[in-house]
Formats: sequence, C-alpha cells, structure tokens
Amino acid sequence: MSSQDKEAQEDELLALASIYDEDEFKRADSAQGGETRICLELPQNFKIFVRGSPTECLQNSGYEYTICFLPPLVLNFELPPDYPSVSPPVFTLSSKWLSPTQLTALCKHLDNLWEENRDCVVLFAWMQFLKEETLAYLNITSPYELKLCHRENGQSRTSVFPLNAELDGCGAAGAATGQEEILDERAVQDVESLSSLIGEILDFDQAQQKKCFNSKMFLCSICFSEKLGSECMYFMKCRHIYCKSCLKDYFEIQIRDGQVHCLSCPEPKCSSVATPGQVKELVGEELFARYDRLLLQSSLDLMADVVYCPRPCCQTPVMQEPGCTMGICSSCNYAFCTLCKMSYHGVSPCKVTAVHSLEKRMDLRNEYQEADEATKIFLEQCYGKGGIRKALEELESKEWLEKNSRACPHCGIRVQKRDGCNKMICTGCRQYFCWLCMGCLSWAKPYGHFRDKSSPCFKRLY
Repeated sequence: MSSQDKEAQEDELLALASIYDEDEFKRADSAQGGETRICLELPQNFKIFVRGSPTECLQNSGYEYTICFLPPLVLNFELPPDYPSVSPPVFTLSSKWLSPTQLTALCKHLDNLWEENRDCVVLFAWMQFLKEETLAYLNITSPYELKLCHRENGQSRTSVFPLNAELDGCGAAGAATGQEEILDERAVQDVESLSSLIGEILDFDQAQQKKCFNSKMFLCSICFSEKLGSECMYFMKCRHIYCKSCLKDYFEIQIRDGQVHCLSCPEPKCSSVATPGQVKELVGEELFARYDRLLLQSSLDLMADVVYCPRPCCQTPVMQEPGCTMGICSSCNYAFCTLCKMSYHGVSPCKVTAVHSLEKRMDLRNEYQEADEATKIFLEQCYGKGGIRKALEELESKEWLEKNSRACPHCGIRVQKRDGCNKMICTGCRQYFCWLCMGCLSWAKPYGHFRDKSSPCFKRLY
C-alpha cells in the first residue's frame, strides 16, 4: 500500500465517520472497511402493496400499507491496499425489499460511478446515489408491490431489462426481450419469506416513526408545556399529543372511578381511545390489573349471549345458547333460567317474561298499587314478588333520573346537578359540558363558553 493510498483511505473513513452517525456508518475494527446503512427518503403517503394468495378467487386481491420508512440498504465494503489509485472498493449490497435484479442494477451503477471517478475516493458518492436516487433510478413509485424472488437451482439468472424501463419486483420488464443476464453475486436480498418481509417493514417503520417522535418537541394541550416526544404520548386515531404526566393523572382518575371505557382523548368531541398498551405504560401494575379486570367485565356485560351465574358466591360468566333460556354454570354446575335467574323450570312459563316491556311494567305497577290486598296476593302469585318488586324499582329509578338528571352530551351517562355553577363535569367520561345548553366545553378552557358574547350562555355561569 502506497502512502498516498493509505492516507486517502484514512481521510475518507474519518470523513464518513464525522458526516454520518453510528446508525448509518460503522467502521470495521480489523480491516480497512466498514458498513453503511442507507435509509431512503420516501415520498409522502408512500404505499406498499402485497398481492393475495394465488389460491384466492380474486387474483388481484391484496393488502396495502402506508409507511414512512423502509428498511435500509446495507453496503458492506472493504478497501484494497491499492484503492483508490488502482482498484475499487470490494462490496456487497443487500436489501430486504429490493429484488436481486434491482440490486444488480444498483451494483452496476456503482461500478460505473467508480469508472467515472478513477483515482478518487468514491464511497461518499456511492452513498449519496443510493440515498437520493435509488427510487428514481429503479422507477419505484407508490404503491410499490413487494415480491420475493429466489435464485432457482443455484443458478443466478433472470430476465434482462433495460435500465430505463419500469421494473417490477422480479425484473419482469425484461421478460419480453427473451434475453438473460447473470445476477450480480454482490446483490443479496436478505429476507426469508414474504410474510416475514411485511412484518419487518412494518416493525421498522413503527420503530423509526417512534424514534423521530421522541426527538421532537411538542406542546401539551393540557399543561401547555413544551416537552420532548419521549415524555409525550399520542392517541393512535387522532394523533393528538399530550405529556405522559398529564395523561397518567387523567387515566388514574378514570380507572379508580371504574370508567375504563372512557380513557378517551381529552380533546372535546374526539372519540379516540387509548390502547391497553398505552394505559399499561402510564399507570401502575395494581391500577392496570383493575383496568384489565373492569374492561373484561364491561365487555362481557355488552355481549347479549353472556349471563352470570345468579348464585352470589359464584357470579361466573355463562354463555347462553341462542333461543334457549337455560344456563348451566361451568364453575358450580347450577342450572338456572336466564330470565328469572331461578332454578331452571323447564317448560313451565317463566313469571318474569310478562313484565319485560316498559308498557307492561307500567300497567302492572298501576294495577298493583290500586289493587286491594286479595288482588295484590293474586298478582304476586302470577308474576312473583321479585318480578313485581323489580318492575316497581326500575320505573321509580327511571322517573327519578328523568326528573333530576341530564344525559352527558359525550357519553350519555346521567349526571345530577346539586349546586354550584353551570359548568359540569361528567363522572363517567370526565367531559366538561354546559348545564344550560348541554354543549361540550373545551377541556383546556371550559369557562370560555360563558365569556363568549356570541354564546347563548354568555354571563350565565351561575
């Protein structure tokens, strides 16, 4: 190695180390070489497309994903002793999402760049070309279809294509020419299967987006403080951003109150809900266990085919068969009627079915309240004391709620106003709203509604 070559190599490697960070450039410990990882700059709303299985009825069916980042191209290189005066760098170029044909085209262009710049260092020019011109050079546009191409029977041959033609994942543009070209041994598609490729692309995209988010500053809409993204969290659906400290307090209050379905975005009228993973990241282990238990309980309550064992010591969820009124507890083996919750009575008529509708409950209540003692005893024998008592209690509760409370405009939970101002907060979803007009109020500035001259509630806070 001449002193001039050695000095040029050292200067080039030092320059690359100063230009790129450790994730992009890593110098080899034992030789004059290293590895560069080149992430391409994708257009906005770039999409990847994967066709469905060939066995499917719709041959053109498939899946489309919008991404911001693709896994990097990896350029491994070693500098010969006579580089750059005589020989070019020895290299391999690998990628997970480019086919061997496309990588071969890139390798050839790197060779051409060397020929155009003989006697000069060329690594920076190679890296700039790969980073800035790969998509245009290979005519890659959105949506880009992912394909996996294998080298059959150990032979590195594929159809040749003109470099200015549009390339597909396997070089199909050249199939019509009937020519063949040897794939470059330096071109490596580093992936096992199409399904693993999709997973790796989506995982890498998510990790890079999180990395970018963590390094930026954001204004929390609750405490109005600017904080790093690593100290913030955003809701997946709406992308509204808040600091973790504010969301932690908000989530903990909701979970302690049992409102696990109301961990929604604090922005007024926003329906985005926190994921269980986000909740687990912010609250403690004990609170998350309560959240998980209540979430399961409320989900089961919403299922029409799930009832609970009526025994107070059991309360195990029981799946109800369609059209069947018998439930059998899997824990205590108690067979019960899913309507009256008593022991299963077979084909005998259920006493509760006659008081299911609101109209019938009202008629039964009126008849029972106006009846004499003998008629009351007769009604109790017909419908059961429990059925009559339940009908009376439900109607009284409904009438009281309609008279003394109003429904939250965000979640519908009934809220009672005892005293104080007309700015209300829902005990269920924590939404601020006006008691007069029943409109949702800003989470950050709830009193602005009563200061707005155009508002019907102007100066009507009290």
